[in-house]
Amino acid sequence: MSGYQVRETRHAVGGHVYRLRVLSDKQQFGDPDGHGARNGISAAQWSLFGQVWPAGRLLAQAMQRFDIAGKRILELGCGIGLASLVLQQRGADVVASDVHPLAEVFLAYNAALNGLPALHYRQLRWDTPLPTLGRFDLIIASDVLYERDSADVLSHVIERHASPRAEVLITDPGRGNSARFSRLLDGQGFSVESEPCPMDDADGPPHRGRLLHYRRELNA
Repeated sequence: MSGYQVRETRHAVGGHVYRLRVLSDKQQFGDPDGHGARNGISAAQWSLFGQVWPAGRLLAQAMQRFDIAGKRILELGCGIGLASLVLQQRGADVVASDVHPLAEVFLAYNAALNGLPALHYRQLRWDTPLPTLGRFDLIIASDVLYERDSADVLSHVIERHASPRAEVLITDPGRGNSARFSRLLDGQGFSVESEPCPMDDADGPPHRGRLLHYRRELNA
């Protein structure tokens, strides 16, 4: 027995409907060997990877129309990985990453559920360097600035894994930590464009979300 329950959802992105196996609700929990706890995932946080959140849907929609030609792409905190699945559907060179011990299992299942090849996946702790991961032309993430120190930790990940000329795309539901993150990336040579975006949830103002697009060009 897995110790948790799942259900199937459907999400339309760019005229294509993706079938996803997700956790049945946010009360699910199953960490019998303590793997999640050893990775710093509390019982309250354990189920969060297994949902498709509004910011994740927004990121997937952005990836449907984003220019991916010739770009190596990394998704941070992929969770269920809808954005990475959209990129896989488009034929992108994408690596999905997360710290949750079940993220790879769900991602592989959902790729197969949609008739896609298995995605390249790496388990990644943001506070632990992983030199073999390499560098990327585009780094994407959704709703990752949820704690006060998230901006600092995430900026170090960008510093380690962004190519000299790179883009970073973050969908943020307005948790209040994006300003510090933008300042930290400015110190790495990134400029930012912030676009208000509607969030398709019922818990807040429709335009509280933002799509943060950072760019760093090659030095002259």
